[in-house]
Amino acid sequence: MPTRVAIIGASGYSGEELVRLLLHHPSVQITAITSRQSAGQPLAQVFPKFASHPLSKSLRFTEPSASAIAQQADVVFLALPHGVASEFAAPLVQADKVVIDLSADFRLKSAAVYKEFYAHEHPAPHLLDRSVYGLPEVYRDRIRTANLIASPGCYPTSILLPTLPLLRGRLIKPTGIIADSLSGVSGAGRKAEVDYLFCECNESVRPYGVPKHRHLSEIEQELGAVAGSKVVIQFTPHLIPVNRGILTTLYLAPETSFSTGDEAKALGDKIAACYRTAYESEPFVRLLEGPALPDTKNVVGTNTIEIAWRLDPRTGRLVVMSAEDNIVKGASGQAVQSMNIRCGFPETAGLR
Repeated sequence: MPTRVAIIGASGYSGEELVRLLLHHPSVQITAITSRQSAGQPLAQVFPKFASHPLSKSLRFTEPSASAIAQQADVVFLALPHGVASEFAAPLVQADKVVIDLSADFRLKSAAVYKEFYAHEHPAPHLLDRSVYGLPEVYRDRIRTANLIASPGCYPTSILLPTLPLLRGRLIKPTGIIADSLSGVSGAGRKAEVDYLFCECNESVRPYGVPKHRHLSEIEQELGAVAGSKVVIQFTPHLIPVNRGILTTLYLAPETSFSTGDEAKALGDKIAACYRTAYESEPFVRLLEGPALPDTKNVVGTNTIEIAWRLDPRTGRLVVMSAEDNIVKGASGQAVQSMNIRCGFPETAGLR
């Protein structure tokens, strides 16, 4: 019998991507999709791209109801805004369902930090200790037994996966970290706001969320957990005129200097070995050790993140770059990856 899954908030970009991935997943069946604005409409009417699927006409959007979903599904994805997701997570966890939340509501372990970055009290602080941060390459063992999985944000994924192995290996200093990220417009969600209209975004590149983007909270939390001390980084996100994809460039200070060619080679070998140890067997991390550099065109539509690095002898810095699809590896694909781990499916199921 396939595992029954539901998607609450299935009409947004992340929700739509979840539908795409799960419709073709070999071990699950979508039993419920919710959307207030699309309630009553069949899937094929809201998303004609799925019209050829056998479920496209029988599967209809419904009003979101935690009690109804608890009867219909074993695994529930919450593709909802922060603050709203908690309203559904609490009763569903109480009903012993596996909840995978794509919002920020359960990523942070501190209700006070949540309030600082999201400007309101946490709606379900009693669940924070029960949540597991859903970064599969880092927390795979915890995800296997979790009933509340907090899927990471798109920017944090692009920053944490390249940085955590280096911090863990004591190859970089936990201070002075700078991250610049460029993101496609879908990262803002499916909403009608002037800033995201075609004429406002096309032929334009602009920073935003400066100097304290909300995602800093989970980035610094996870970096600090590995460093063993508080970590503060400089992070600047930028909006670029593409639909999807994130390119991140990190500027890091190595723990050892490399003023000579031999020192640079020795450090480069250590960095390469560190990344191979961390990710060589990971199905969705592509390490680029030759002349190639990360490129969003190579990862859009996939659950893969590309990572490359260069030592800069002129500045004494290590430059690390990553590319991912913000809707797949940065959101829905990563959430499905966590579901596969939690349910005992092959980790790549539905994602290749």
